[in-house]
Amino acid sequence: MRSDLTARARIRDAALARFGADGVAGTSVRAVAADAGVSAALVLHHFGSKDGLRDACDSYVLDGFSAEGDLGEVLSAATPVRRYLARSLLDGTPSASALFDSIVSRTEDWLAGGEAEGWVRPCSDVRARAVTYVSWLLAPLVLGEQVGRLLGGDPASVPVAVRGAVAGLEMLTHGLFADDRFLSAYSEVHNGR
Repeated sequence: MRSDLTARARIRDAALARFGADGVAGTSVRAVAADAGVSAALVLHHFGSKDGLRDACDSYVLDGFSAEGDLGEVLSAATPVRRYLARSLLDGTPSASALFDSIVSRTEDWLAGGEAEGWVRPCSDVRARAVTYVSWLLAPLVLGEQVGRLLGGDPASVPVAVRGAVAGLEMLTHGLFADDRFLSAYSEVHNGR
């Protein structure tokens, strides 16, 4: 319930939703304050500036999963988190790049742990694996309009996100191709240089 949240948490949640909808540049401190039901002065008291508020939102998203957590679990959380991530990545700011880098690093650690435990297959390039995995998970959010058009709804909504997640998990678990013809063809070309 909204009243159960501290003022700081209400402000952060309002910022997640507003930044996700309008971007950081298109959002004023006053708009966040109004959405949270507090004064702009209280927003500045808690976060110092709009940049400080954005940093708190980034930290909240990153705290949603640990080095052992899966980005997919974070993305199954509240819709504002998914929209915030999508908009942040589209904004292309240094903060968005730092957020993406942190997500990739945590995912790389999580996948390495899975490889050590035997539930992730080894690969030739662990960094590329993590970047590709994160990109696959975030692409439906960044391409929201197109994905939503073809899957029948807002990709930040739970039903559409689950539909995409199931298809992705099937591909990641069972593979997409039934044989290695494409990898073999690439290897022949790449090794023939």
